[in-house]
Amino acid sequence: MGSEKYLSLLETRRLIWLLGVVFALVLVIQYVGFPYGYALSSLFTANVGQINSSQRVNQSHNFSRSENLTHASVVNATNTNNIHEATNGTKLSDGNNEKIEGDPMPPMNESSGDTLTEDVDPEDESPFKDSEMGNKSTGESFGRNSSVAPDKTADSSYDLQASNGTSERSSSHVDDTHGGGSISPAPREAKTFDISPTGISVAPPPMIMTPQVNVDAEKGAPLISSYQNVSAKEGNTGHVLENDKIPGRMRTDHAPSVSHSSKSSAPAKKESGGPKDSVVSIAEMNIMQQETHTSFHSMKPRWSSGVDQELLRAKSLIENAPLAGNEPGLYAPLYRNFSMFKRSYELMEQILKVYIYSEGERPVFHTPVLKGIYASEGWFMKLLKRNKNVVTKNPKKAHLFYLPFSSRMLEEALYVPNSHSRRNLVRYLSDYLNTIIQRHNFWNRTAGADHFLVACHDWAPQETKRIMANCIRALCNADIKEGFQFGKDASLPETYVRVAKNPLREIGGKRLSQRRTLAFFAGNMHGYLRPILLNYWENKDPDMKIFGKISTVSYVQYMKSSKYCICAKGYEVNSPRVVEAIFYECVPVIISDNFVPPFFETLNWEAFAIFVPEKDIPKLKDILVSIPEKRYREMQRRVKMVQRHFLWHVKPVKYDVFNMILHSIWHNRVFGITPR
Repeated sequence: MGSEKYLSLLETRRLIWLLGVVFALVLVIQYVGFPYGYALSSLFTANVGQINSSQRVNQSHNFSRSENLTHASVVNATNTNNIHEATNGTKLSDGNNEKIEGDPMPPMNESSGDTLTEDVDPEDESPFKDSEMGNKSTGESFGRNSSVAPDKTADSSYDLQASNGTSERSSSHVDDTHGGGSISPAPREAKTFDISPTGISVAPPPMIMTPQVNVDAEKGAPLISSYQNVSAKEGNTGHVLENDKIPGRMRTDHAPSVSHSSKSSAPAKKESGGPKDSVVSIAEMNIMQQETHTSFHSMKPRWSSGVDQELLRAKSLIENAPLAGNEPGLYAPLYRNFSMFKRSYELMEQILKVYIYSEGERPVFHTPVLKGIYASEGWFMKLLKRNKNVVTKNPKKAHLFYLPFSSRMLEEALYVPNSHSRRNLVRYLSDYLNTIIQRHNFWNRTAGADHFLVACHDWAPQETKRIMANCIRALCNADIKEGFQFGKDASLPETYVRVAKNPLREIGGKRLSQRRTLAFFAGNMHGYLRPILLNYWENKDPDMKIFGKISTVSYVQYMKSSKYCICAKGYEVNSPRVVEAIFYECVPVIISDNFVPPFFETLNWEAFAIFVPEKDIPKLKDILVSIPEKRYREMQRRVKMVQRHFLWHVKPVKYDVFNMILHSIWHNRVFGITPR
């Protein structure tokens, strides 16, 4: 017996010794063999693995959407970079204690921008699916495969919270606003992606760790920080952004102040996501927009470039534009300053060069979605890449730099249902930006002021407001309350494209004599405003065709045969109904406080649209009836003339929506540039 115990003890010791050897080998592999990933976490955390372009996991060729799609090449166990500090010497916030501005995170829109189900709403703010309602709190795990502890690492800025006891609903809900019957899609599951060598990978390429000080060979300028008003900690001039240490949105002296000129008094109890106390009227927005030409200035470049001089000269030529003559299809009253717009557009065609970053992997990057309510960002991406007159492969000639990510695919690829968090989405963008900063010096010259993004998803403003604070952001969710900055950001039209091969299908509407309906609206009851609208006007007046959900066919026919089309906000200020009304030649009536309409720097929206404060919903018919018939006819004629600026073409046409988006970005860069 004693010998047996001795042998057993000896075998145990040998086993322990072997385990120790294995553990030591793992440590060696972690710090020597795999510098771009977390080897230990992949061994000791169930279902966890860091994926990048040099490492492929071929486990049934599927990969669940989770935070692990973010690569750990910038900040890992070996990263010794110090956190950047603000110029006043205080440490930048890591984001974990910052409270999200405004209300809890709004639900997402539709399940897929690639598919279209008949008899569904081209809805702008469809909610999380009811079938996935749960009562998870903010501090819970944000992914079944997450390797990050959900407790102390929580960042409330990017968490979903159930308001007033209600719980989160899935982002995959296909809205059935127009449907004659209710559509109940199956519960959404975490989507998987083929990440085999021939499949798609959603992780950015592995980052090449560069020295802490990057110096431009020509100018000798150290690339200290990627953000304006942010300097490196003394003794460390590294410019890499720490993972999870996202700099706060910089304070600028040009940020527009919100005027408290009126109060929202919609007849409903205020709730999270409900009416705000302060409202910026369209008249006040006009003033704020006009003031940006003299008040807004982007960061002064760290070193000079010939492209800056070209932009400054263009600015001077635009400001001193000669009186423009008539041009077929353009009607001067539609514009804030027709002469300046025409001159600016001409110079854009002659001068503008855009560099598109090749970094970033599909499907989040370089993947245009051409159908659905998020189609604007996809069509722009596709058409810009094909535009040889604008795109340059020489970054030194570029006036603007495009960050080619899809906010729709970012959500589709990375958001974990019921996670109540979008932190991994923000971190993914942060890692991508680190890749750009380390491989190139273009961002560092202006702290991103000459970079731009085009994003239509409702979450885009919150996801980009800090890590891309200096960029020109073209956003569908152009909400003053969510940080939209006049002079820097651009309002992106939300265009619902049903057929990618023919985006102009069913364009136009009936003649004025056949538009017998005074006002029309149909939509799901998203947000606080629409229930109020229906409470006052559904089945209350034969002239007011206000419905909940109806069929798509009926929806289009009402649009084509109504005088005024109501564009009421849902969860967010933006709605595809604004462009739809113009598409079907119906005068849009925008009921959405603090919404900045598309191409606001160029178009005189009050010439062809009606703006009704949310508090005036009870007076809606009186407001519309009080409009003289002559004025209505003129507005409807102007709607038909401005329509060309909101149409997608398979091949871009002068002054179409693609060129107008590009012009908005060009315009903001020209008037925001600061000479060195």
